[in-house]
Amino acid sequence: MYRIVEASTVGLNIKQFVIEAPRIARKQKPGQFLILRLHEKGERIPLTIKSSDPAAGTVTIVVQAVGKTTSLLNCLEAGDSILDIVGPLGHPSEIQNYGTAVILAGSVGTAMALPTANALKQAGNHVIFIEGARSAEMVVFEDEVRQASHETYVMTDDGSYGEQGLVTFKLNGLIDAGRKIDFVLAVGPVPMMRAVARITDPLGIKTMVSLNSIMVDGTGMCGGCRVLLGDKSKFACVDGPEFDASLVNFEVLMQRNAMYRDKECQSLKHFEEHKDEELTQLRAELAAEEKHYV
Repeated sequence: MYRIVEASTVGLNIKQFVIEAPRIARKQKPGQFLILRLHEKGERIPLTIKSSDPAAGTVTIVVQAVGKTTSLLNCLEAGDSILDIVGPLGHPSEIQNYGTAVILAGSVGTAMALPTANALKQAGNHVIFIEGARSAEMVVFEDEVRQASHETYVMTDDGSYGEQGLVTFKLNGLIDAGRKIDFVLAVGPVPMMRAVARITDPLGIKTMVSLNSIMVDGTGMCGGCRVLLGDKSKFACVDGPEFDASLVNFEVLMQRNAMYRDKECQSLKHFEEHKDEELTQLRAELAAEEKHYV
C-alpha cells in the first residue's frame, strides 16, 4: 500500500500526487517511470516520475485524466492509498553537455520532461524549453520550467496564453533564426513527436523521444509496448522509454496505441456513469486491504 501524502489540481483534468514510496525515491533518475495499480482487478498504467525526495521518502507523479483508470486515480485525495507501485523502471535519460538543448513538451508531458531539463541544465547545457498546451488552463508548472531552463517559450493552440501555435512552430522559428541546436528531447503526443523528428532528422540534430506506449507488466515479457526502430523491435518498458527519434516508426506506434481505443472509450463512459460507486468501492477495497496488511 502506498499512501498519498498530497494531491492537488494543477490544470484542466491534470492532478499532481506526492506518494510515499521510499525505495523508489532513493533510486529514481530523470526519465524513469513507475507502473501502478489502483486495486486488485485494476489495470497497470505507466506514469513518469516528475521528482523524488529521498529524505522524505516520496515521489511525485502528474496524471491527466484521459481514460477510466486515470480518471479514477484523479478522484483520490491526500490520505487515500494506491495498492501497488513498481519502479523506478526504464533507462534514465542520457545526460551530457551537448551545448544547446531544446526540450519540447505538450501539457502533462512537461512534468515528464522537467527532471531531464534540470539535469541537462546542471550538466552545463544551455536549455531552451518550449511548452505547448491546447489552452491557458492546460499550461502547467511554468515557474518550474523557467527555473529548469535558460529560455522558456509557452505556446497555446488557441492563443489564450503565451504565443499562438504549435511547439514545432517555435522550433522552426529558432532554426530559421540561425540558432545552433545540438540536442532535442520531445515529450508528448505521438503526432507532435513525429513532427519534431521530421524537422530535426534532415538537419542531423540528435533527437530523443519518450514513448508512452501501452504497457502491462513493465518487464518486456508481455510485448505490449513493442516499438519498431528501423527493422528492429524494442520494448519501451525495458529498452526505453527514450529512443532516437530518427529510428522510430511512428506510424506503427500510432496504430498500436489505437488498438484498444474503442474499448477504452466504452470503459470511460461506464466509469463516468458510475463514478461515485466506483470511487466508493475502490476506497472500501483499499481499506480492507490495509487491514489485511496490518
